Amino acid sequence: MPVQLIQTRSLPFAALRLFLALAFTIFVSASVFAQQPIIVQPGAPGQPTKVLPSTTSAVLLPVSAKDIEFMQGMIMHHAQAVDMTALIDARTDNKELRLLGARISQSQSDEINFMRRWLVARGQPTEMEMEEMVGMDHGSGSHLMPGMLSRKQMAELRRAKGRDFDKLFLAGMIQHHEGALVMVKQLFDAAGAAQDTEVYGFTTDVDTGQRAEIRIMQIMLEQIK
Repeated sequence: MPVQLIQTRSLPFAALRLFLALAFTIFVSASVFAQQPIIVQPGAPGQPTKVLPSTTSAVLLPVSAKDIEFMQGMIMHHAQAVDMTALIDARTDNKELRLLGARISQSQSDEINFMRRWLVARGQPTEMEMEEMVGMDHGSGSHLMPGMLSRKQMAELRRAKGRDFDKLFLAGMIQHHEGALVMVKQLFDAAGAAQDTEVYGFTTDVDTGQRAEIRIMQIMLEQIK
């Protein structure tokens, strides 16, 4: 460092100014370059990768109509599960059931928020149009997704207390979860559906999580009986 100072002092004033300006320009350019993201596009098998401009932005891929229908329907499906868990505190003192209900309420509320964001990001409504719901009536007088409780079942659940509530809740939520598994299977069976990475990851998580909770609730129900 002292050597560099001696060298720069020996330069004429104009040359020194030019030297300092050049050094500053190099420093700024290097800093800016260091801050620019490097975007690499993997090549096809046997092909080289490409470095894309830093201004490159992601573009959402086209999604299947079945993906949209699934997300809209599952929002409705999850919403009923959250409504069911909201009945727990006033109707039972079963601590294990309360913990289960809190977990289901939190996880499904989070998933509802995710599905709404996914739909909004793609310019889609978060609720189904009425004409899309035609044919979902399971003889209960209301439009239901697979596994959803009928109005009669929900009314019975609201009237129940204690052990009767515990049994109705567990049986109803098992039915509800099994319906969600049906919805996931229907989506996977549909041509061109669940190709979106987020949809595939989400539905896989739903399938895994609901199966695990079904097993837990089946054990709890057997213990009550």
